Amino acid sequence: MTGQVLNIAGYRFIDLHDRDELRDPFMERCSALGLKGTILLSPNGINFFLAGSEESVSEFIQYLESDRRFSGIPIKFSRTDYQPFRRMLVKRKNEIISLGDSEIKPSEFTGPYIKPIEFKHLMDVEEDILVLDTRNDYETRIGSFEGSLELGISSFRDFPNAIASIPEKYKSKTVVMYCTGGIRCEKASAVMMNAGFEDVKQLEGGILGYFKECGGSYWDGDCFVFDQRVAVDPDLTETEIQMCFKCREPLSVEEQKSENYVIGEHCPYCAEISKVA
Repeated sequence: MTGQVLNIAGYRFIDLHDRDELRDPFMERCSALGLKGTILLSPNGINFFLAGSEESVSEFIQYLESDRRFSGIPIKFSRTDYQPFRRMLVKRKNEIISLGDSEIKPSEFTGPYIKPIEFKHLMDVEEDILVLDTRNDYETRIGSFEGSLELGISSFRDFPNAIASIPEKYKSKTVVMYCTGGIRCEKASAVMMNAGFEDVKQLEGGILGYFKECGGSYWDGDCFVFDQRVAVDPDLTETEIQMCFKCREPLSVEEQKSENYVIGEHCPYCAEISKVA
């Protein structure tokens, strides 16, 4: 990996009865270390995306490890030549990934993981499985696994209703679901098992974890990420995908050439939204 700025991301579903008391210490430590990014704290867990110098990131991880509840959180690393976050935020949320169903608690019930190399093997031998993309439509539009089922949802909160469109015959088939880093699948897998799907597996580490272990095999396109990079390729390198300043839709290189794209003003998707309105 090249680049002077080290980026990290991680999450854990765990009961945090002291969520409110954790905010200020996290903010103070991250600010003192010169880190930027976002930490989400909920009564059911932590989710973070941070970037800074290697030394600062190392010190943050040591701080994180000092609380046994956060010890050993799997962390994804990448590098950039610039700081991909504008500021440092620590937010208190009801959920670290919003589904709108308080009964779904991954710390108590979630689907089993499948390692990236095991998932690739299933693809290699053309196993009869359902590969399910749990992400939003603007993410799936710029990249997905070959042959995967996309639900066409605009928000993760739509996921429970969207799986009702999956044919009944798939309930007895092996389902391998994936998302960017794995966090959405923790909840999505529980939703599917509650809905009667018998063999639901979640891709460990998500797309980014797969890229790290297996590269771009069976992947088509880029992967949307939630920072200023907008998207990365299977080498975890920033791509030429840009985001519309107005409607926040990711734009391919071809879409950036559209006569409807004016930087900072509008894009082809803004035009479609205007038609609907």
